[in-house]
Amino acid sequence: MELTSEDQLRLNVLAVNADAIRINENTLELFGLKGDKEMKAQLHPNGNQDRYIKRVREALASIALDSPGGYPVFIQRWTRTGQVDSTRLASLLKLAEPEAVMAVVCSPGLTTELARLAWWCEPHAEYARRMLEQPDVAQGALGPELAAYLVEHLPFETEPQLMLETVRLVLQPGLIKDELKQRLWNRGRSTKSYRVGFLETTPDQLPESAPPHPKLADHQAQLQQLIKNNNPYAAQLMKLLESNGQAFVGAVADVLSRPTNQDVVTALFKALGDYLKAVRTHSQELRELSAINNVVEALIKEENGAVAELTQALPALEQEIQAMLFLAHVDDTLLTPILSLTDAVGSVMRKKISPVSDPLLENIDKIRGQ
Repeated sequence: MELTSEDQLRLNVLAVNADAIRINENTLELFGLKGDKEMKAQLHPNGNQDRYIKRVREALASIALDSPGGYPVFIQRWTRTGQVDSTRLASLLKLAEPEAVMAVVCSPGLTTELARLAWWCEPHAEYARRMLEQPDVAQGALGPELAAYLVEHLPFETEPQLMLETVRLVLQPGLIKDELKQRLWNRGRSTKSYRVGFLETTPDQLPESAPPHPKLADHQAQLQQLIKNNNPYAAQLMKLLESNGQAFVGAVADVLSRPTNQDVVTALFKALGDYLKAVRTHSQELRELSAINNVVEALIKEENGAVAELTQALPALEQEIQAMLFLAHVDDTLLTPILSLTDAVGSVMRKKISPVSDPLLENIDKIRGQ
């Protein structure tokens, strides 16, 4: 099928003058963007509409990329891995091809101007997520608009992993207001993946407060003195016993009560490990509870060092200290022996991970003074 002479002329004009091109397949309209000016042309198919639109895209590819067969197959394979030559990115936005737009937004060579053009080509949640992964875009003028779009469409997401990823991305500094953060947090009462996004991104600034640990007031002065002496375990323990730390471990316990799938529970364990990594002493992966307990027992038995200094100065907090050391050596690798053998979700998954989640909750309760 050949293009009409009118449409061939319009395509050539747009391809030469526009920075980006898109097609409305419903109205058969072709749009081009140059700076802030938008151009429009009506297509006049002389046969099957779908075949004609395919021919339009082939013609655009021939003009913009010198690829007469249309959008190159090899680029489609590389699109989502960011392996497209950055020198071709601007040309890809002239193809009116969704997969070409994805190639642009996934590229490490994405600039703020290319991001603006790509967003004009087709506002789409996946494009917004990929662009917000780029610091320059997230911190630029387009960042808040992308975040607002993702928050608006978040209730329509059905995959917990995409929910978690979206919340994590929109919580980057300066993208959404505190009021909106609070609304997202509140939604997390029923959709736990939202809260994991907070635990990963803003663990010390959660939108929910908690009272300090009941023992903190009696031992705060001693902890502060140890912190002045550069005791990292005292600093971490103080952080956990204060209001922000109590809110964090309380939120971990809340999510762990009903994680929806393996992605969510894995991200939760990783967030917990990251929060306490300052006092993790064992650099290797610990996949068994027995290994973690052995590490904790060895640390407690030390007669010298920072842990001994802390336990000797604050024997009344021995339970909390041991719980802190246990939690510090927990991360997502603890789940590997279980989740590698099953694809269970929901209540079945929660039952399978209970051998590790129950001891985790017990130690969180100790940190919370419960």
